[in-house]
Amino acid sequence: MAQLCNYFLLAAAYLAPLLQSGSSTSSGYSNSGSPSDKQKVIELLKSLETGDTKPLSYLNATNFIQHNLALGPGVSGFRAFISALNGTGATINTVRIFQEGNFVFAHSVSSVFGAFVSFDVFRFEGGLIVEHWDNSQANTGPNPSGHTMTDGPTQATDLDKTEQNKALIKDFFDTVFIGGNFSQLQHYFNGNIEIQHNPSIADGLDGLAAGLAAFAAAGRAISYTKVHQIHGEGNFVLVMSEGLLGSQPTGYYDLFRIENGKVAEHWDVIQAIPPQSEWKNPNGKW
Repeated sequence: MAQLCNYFLLAAAYLAPLLQSGSSTSSGYSNSGSPSDKQKVIELLKSLETGDTKPLSYLNATNFIQHNLALGPGVSGFRAFISALNGTGATINTVRIFQEGNFVFAHSVSSVFGAFVSFDVFRFEGGLIVEHWDNSQANTGPNPSGHTMTDGPTQATDLDKTEQNKALIKDFFDTVFIGGNFSQLQHYFNGNIEIQHNPSIADGLDGLAAGLAAFAAAGRAISYTKVHQIHGEGNFVLVMSEGLLGSQPTGYYDLFRIENGKVAEHWDVIQAIPPQSEWKNPNGKW
C-alpha cells in the first residue's frame, strides 16, 4: 500500500459545463448581455491563440496577481506573453470549465511552445479577474487503458452536492495522501472501479498500484505535502497541492469526478516548481 501513496498525488484537473450555471444563457453571456465569468476566461485563454488583447480588459488593471512563474507581474506580463506568441501558430482549446463562487477553473489543451495540457484557476472580484494560478504538463498518451489526458465527461451534474463532494475529496487527501493512512484508500472508491487519465497509469486501483510502483522504481516517487485550494462544481472537484516528484518540488493539480459518493474518474497535471532565482514575478506558485 505504500506504493499507492505515490499515486493520486499525480493528480490535477477540471470538469464541468462550459457556461456558468444559472446565470448565463447558452451563448455564454449573462441575461444582462455581458459575458459570464466563464466566458471571460474562455476568451482570455483563447487570446493566446488569436492575439486579441480585448480580453485583457477582464483583468483588474491595478490589482492582478499572477502566479504563473514564467510570466512577468500584472497585466503587462500577460500582455507580453500574448505578444511573444504572435506568429508562432499557438492554439488553445478549453475542454471543460467550472465555477464555484468567485473562482473559475478551466482544463485546456494547447500548442504553446509545445503540446501541453493545463489547468487554469482565476479569482474574480467585481466582475474582474484579480488572481491567476495554473499548472501545465506535456500532452502525452494515451495511457495503458487508452484514455487521453482530457477525454471524458465535460458537464457538471449534481450541482446540489458540491459541498458534499468537496468534503469527500478533502477527507480523501487528509487521510490518504497527507495523513499516510493508505489502508483507507478503498473507502473512497467503488471497488476497483476508477477511470484514469494520468498518461502513465491504467484504470482501477490495481492500475494505480502498478503505476505508482513504476514511478518509485524510476526514482520519481510521488508524494503530497500540502493542499492549497479545493474547488468544485457539482460532481467535479479540483485539488491544488504541492509535494515532491522524486526530489523535485512539484505542483499537483488533480481533478476528480464523483459518482454516488465515490471517486469515479481522475485527471491530473503535474509541473515542476522552479527555484526562486528563475521566477519572473515575486508572487510564488500558490
